[in-house]
Amino acid sequence: MPEVTDAQLEELAERFKALSDPSRLAVLRRLMAGEAAVGEIAEDIGHSQPNVSRHLAALKRAGFVRGERDGQSIYYSISDPVVVKLCELLCGNPRAKRRAPGGRP
Repeated sequence: MPEVTDAQLEELAERFKALSDPSRLAVLRRLMAGEAAVGEIAEDIGHSQPNVSRHLAALKRAGFVRGERDGQSIYYSISDPVVVKLCELLCGNPRAKRRAPGGRP
């Protein structure tokens, strides 16, 4: 592992915290299909617009998404391709099941 400072570890921990909520993962999954406004995301994942807005704000602070204003709407998209790779590695791999010590399922 390359040399990492304590400050970098703190930043990394904050980014992982942003991914620790199932609703935020649902928002990211939706955005992997393409950019969308808050209302579209809310409808697609079955959450309220204020709830989705809060999750988008957390994801934006972590650097995973960006918002672009178009008139009165803000369209969100994934800004860091690393989050897509993380989701593919951790969520999209059915073999990535938690294993007991010793490698047994």
